[in-house]
Amino acid sequence: MSFKGLKPIQYAGREVWPLIEGGKGVSATNHASSGAWAAAGGIGTVSAVNADSYDAEGKIIPQVYEQLTRKERHEQLIRYAIDGGVEQVRRAHEISGGKGAININVLWEMGGAQPVLEGILEQTRGLVAGVTCGAGMPYKLSEIAARYNVHYLPIISSGRAFRALWKRAYHKVSELMAAVVYEDPWLAGGHNGLSNAEDPRKPEDPYPRVKALRDVMRKEGISDDVPIVMAGGVWALRDWENWIDNPELGQIAFQFGTRPLLTQESPIPQGWKDALRELEPGDVSLHRFSPTGFYSSAVRNPFLRNLEERSERQIPYSKVEAGEHTVQLDVGVKGKNFWVTPKDRDRARGWVAEGFTEALKTPDDTVVFVTPDERAIIRKDQADCMGCLSHCGFSSWKDHDDFTTGRLADPRSFCIQKTLQDIAHGDPIDENLMFAGHAAYRFKQDPFYSNNYTPTVKELIERILTGD
Repeated sequence: MSFKGLKPIQYAGREVWPLIEGGKGVSATNHASSGAWAAAGGIGTVSAVNADSYDAEGKIIPQVYEQLTRKERHEQLIRYAIDGGVEQVRRAHEISGGKGAININVLWEMGGAQPVLEGILEQTRGLVAGVTCGAGMPYKLSEIAARYNVHYLPIISSGRAFRALWKRAYHKVSELMAAVVYEDPWLAGGHNGLSNAEDPRKPEDPYPRVKALRDVMRKEGISDDVPIVMAGGVWALRDWENWIDNPELGQIAFQFGTRPLLTQESPIPQGWKDALRELEPGDVSLHRFSPTGFYSSAVRNPFLRNLEERSERQIPYSKVEAGEHTVQLDVGVKGKNFWVTPKDRDRARGWVAEGFTEALKTPDDTVVFVTPDERAIIRKDQADCMGCLSHCGFSSWKDHDDFTTGRLADPRSFCIQKTLQDIAHGDPIDENLMFAGHAAYRFKQDPFYSNNYTPTVKELIERILTGD
């Protein structure tokens, strides 16, 4: 028996549990986890964001970029992404044994999102049930889905965002829209869709936001049988008891992003799994350092704290004497056209005395102070850019037109492709970005995980179905 009579739903022509594995980019969700999730009767999600592919011996092929230009490296990135995505889907489908369903997840803001998605769907016809897609406004998702006859599940964080997508594009391909994913911008791990109208420090209750989304869907004539997927902060179904079988909300499904990280099939390294067991409430931080420009949620480890501290060693300057900028900066910079306040000059001299001797310009007419080693890493990472985003604040890359955002590269950010590849493939977790949802502290509190117990995906789904 399942919790509160939770029933299977019809999805892409098959019966599945309304339990979806969140697709976590760059190899934190792969064929092993998503195939097992589908085999247990749920909807598994292969991340198609620069997925791994394998050599003849089954070893992961390192994604190495030896090309001279960013554009050539970007084309190589697309090839790696298509090869990896196809490989992951095929393996996941095999593991699923035809049970459940396999989705793929892409970020609309990743570099080459459209050719990557089309390249994967072209070679996996009949294997992919649906495509989840967020990060940005993926207007073209429905027309791509129609071309390959797969379902699509837009990821949004407000009824307003959904209405814009529906009016502009999705109403033309309504029959293939399998669900709408509401990803709570204050609770979900990874990149979040906080709008300028919302306060990152003031979380809003998801219930009225999801009800408002359902109201928009009803107004547009969308059936209550089309599920809204609650994503972000979902741990145990008993926390959501009043959402199940609730006529105000219509059909609800639940997406689990953080919990599947700590399973036997989860591909993340052991060090990352071990760290999840030690998190306390508040250890996951909503920050704005991502080169995408989006807010995102990650564990506040030394990597993230270093970025916080770097931004604190920051002062505004003018190119001419103006207003309160009455003195010239005499440390960290070459040249005389850096006018600052006397107080900021003193702060800068203090940072230089501590070893932060290099001042780097930002796109916002400020300079940040870093060590010579940090400067070398930042400059190398910027030079090595392989164009993994459609627009990158860190390197000023853009994946179309003239291939530049036209803005100064921002040293307050970081190379997201490098750090996510590194942490997923075993590099130190303290030195890399570790995405997690805000409920991750519950690993430490939940008796299910005591005595270092790590469930299989099947055991996790059985546990979830009891309500816990």
